[in-house]
Amino acid sequence: MVSPFSLALLLRLKIVNGYANVVKFYNMRHLFLVFFIVQSAFAQNSNVFDCSRSLRIDFNLLANAQRIEVIFQQLKSEPHWGGSHTHLVFPNLGNLRLQLFDGETLVFSKGFNSLADEWMEIEEAKTEKRLFYHAMQIPFPKKKLSLHIDKRNREGVFETIASREIDPNDYFIKEEKTVAFPVKKILYNGEASKKVDIAILAEGYTQAETEKFYADAQRMTDYMFTISPFDKLKNNFNVYAIAVPSQESGTDIPGKNIFKNTAFNSSFYTFNQERYLTTNSICEIADAASVVPYDQLYILVNTETYGGGGFYNHLNLGTADNDLSEKVYIHEFGHGFVGLADEYYYDWDPTFQEMYNTKIEPWEENITSLVNFESKWKDMVKKKTPIPTPRTPKYKNVVGAFEGGGYTSKGIYSPVQDCRMKSNEPKGFCPVCERAIRKIVDFYTK
Repeated sequence: MVSPFSLALLLRLKIVNGYANVVKFYNMRHLFLVFFIVQSAFAQNSNVFDCSRSLRIDFNLLANAQRIEVIFQQLKSEPHWGGSHTHLVFPNLGNLRLQLFDGETLVFSKGFNSLADEWMEIEEAKTEKRLFYHAMQIPFPKKKLSLHIDKRNREGVFETIASREIDPNDYFIKEEKTVAFPVKKILYNGEASKKVDIAILAEGYTQAETEKFYADAQRMTDYMFTISPFDKLKNNFNVYAIAVPSQESGTDIPGKNIFKNTAFNSSFYTFNQERYLTTNSICEIADAASVVPYDQLYILVNTETYGGGGFYNHLNLGTADNDLSEKVYIHEFGHGFVGLADEYYYDWDPTFQEMYNTKIEPWEENITSLVNFESKWKDMVKKKTPIPTPRTPKYKNVVGAFEGGGYTSKGIYSPVQDCRMKSNEPKGFCPVCERAIRKIVDFYTK
């Protein structure tokens, strides 16, 4: 028997972490308690934030192999806040996070990933520094708040790397109007605060190719909602297509001496990896996206070349016209929306073996070091399944712990032998990834 006091504590913890869907297990008397707690959270947030609009915080991460620092760039008032009005403390995911405090009280927290993390691991970073631009929205503050940007250390513990005051009356907050690019609603199911809002932006589409962009965005969206668990969650999403014109079609492919004049200056061969498609034009992307409420940004690149990139709560990129584009689209969305790890791994390159500290549990939901397997998907493993689980035909369609994942061949384990986060062969995501997706959708929509 759960006491009302214990239930209140449980529900408060669940709500803070975005998982308030436990109430169905309790009777109507307890439902009133749930309603009261949710209303209290809303009231508390409404005293601190104006959720009818947002404040965009732009900053650069300056990094080399030894250190990373934050350089604040600008603050911008924007007309939409796409997130929840009640769930403002995101699950504890990401290599970095942005937090806001009202005195000693945490009022906002959102994890994210950066290309800077990968830059710090490569040889070039030992002798050079590089800037990586970020733009993060928060609900517009009603009062002065303390902002912290934190980064996980090698032990998985967050350390503050920058802090500053956010004053809503700061006259340096920009309120300039940006270009209102044409927008088409690809999918619309209701109020932004209760939906996952995806903004798909055109990259490498000329003005004459606007209709092609809309058709490509529709095709990617249609495919996504044929894949489990998105097929059962379609009513929880809004999708907007923003037609940002480029001077030329395509994207940069430096390895083939191809360079195009495009809106967001996207490029393959990031860190000299042929298929790695990224951009650092984050300020321009955020300006263009500000015409709609959004939770996720997806850059759809007008090329038939294979590739993409995805960064948790930062940016997703994929191409439109490759035979595998639809599959890559949801793979990258798994990174950007859920923070899922890549489940493929390399035996031939020893540098990848140090990507993860195997003495601690990685934060990603779909890989484990087995240090704290109970916190991951141990509850989904059948009793007769050995841990670790052999990569043999006997366990082909079984949830277990298969060595190899997160680019690392030893000491990191994946839930299944193959998943959309490993390759393009499976139809979709494994049960562990599906559960992680549902949790995040619930966070935004419940």
